[in-house]
Amino acid sequence: MADSLGEKLRKAREERDISISEVAEQTRISAIYLEAIENDDYKPLPGGIFNKGFVKSFAKYVGIDEGEALQEYARIAASQEGGAGDPDDNRYKPEVLTDDQSGPSLIPTLIFSVVILGLLAWGVMLLVNYLQDTDPGSVVDNTNTEQNLNSAESTPEATPLPPTDEINLKIATAGEALSVSATVDGQTSSVLIPANSENEFSGKDAVKVVYYKGLASTLTIFLNGTKLETPIPPADYPNNGFEFEINQGNIKGILEEGKITAPGGGDSSGTSTGDNA
Repeated sequence: MADSLGEKLRKAREERDISISEVAEQTRISAIYLEAIENDDYKPLPGGIFNKGFVKSFAKYVGIDEGEALQEYARIAASQEGGAGDPDDNRYKPEVLTDDQSGPSLIPTLIFSVVILGLLAWGVMLLVNYLQDTDPGSVVDNTNTEQNLNSAESTPEATPLPPTDEINLKIATAGEALSVSATVDGQTSSVLIPANSENEFSGKDAVKVVYYKGLASTLTIFLNGTKLETPIPPADYPNNGFEFEINQGNIKGILEEGKITAPGGGDSSGTSTGDNA
């Protein structure tokens, strides 16, 4: 029986003593997708032209004719849909958002605070003048009043947490494109975020993402408009696909700490689960 496309690619790679990690680094394709192609499992891939591009780049790097590889992929795709064409062409691809949606501005709050402090100071001065006019023999000590005003002006206001009735996770890339598998409220999809861009994943109950751990340090993560400390997988993280989940059980704790905590106690380095409430 003839080898499948995935078997041909794997054998060609092994004959040249090339690792999956090397192919991923040179082709800029996630190792998760490369392993899926070798296993002839195209479901984890984004679909459409992305799949064809991945197959072509993989074949070229391991020395297999790109045209033949694409023809064989087309036959596989057609057979999966009973000859109706590439099934991945109709796969849903979430829109890549590039809007910089930050949290609520603090400027109105600061302006309001300054106005209130000004009115308080004005009221105190009127009271002092009134007391001096009605009782000339009394001496009013303004020291405590000034100290209280200075203390009120220097006390920072606690920043309130953003609403948590919805989970809005934004991932911004820097320098390299990123392939992300996202499960939002039980629905899984794959997204390719271009370099120097961003994508949002929004849900009510839970948002779980999986991406290549080698690119984790290049990302910027925002949760409900709040920038988090970038989660970095530990050196002994066992999988190529780094994953974490944000749900209604842990979202408040993550926003309060400003970071995603790995299981076992490692700060900013891994999966966050519902136990982090």
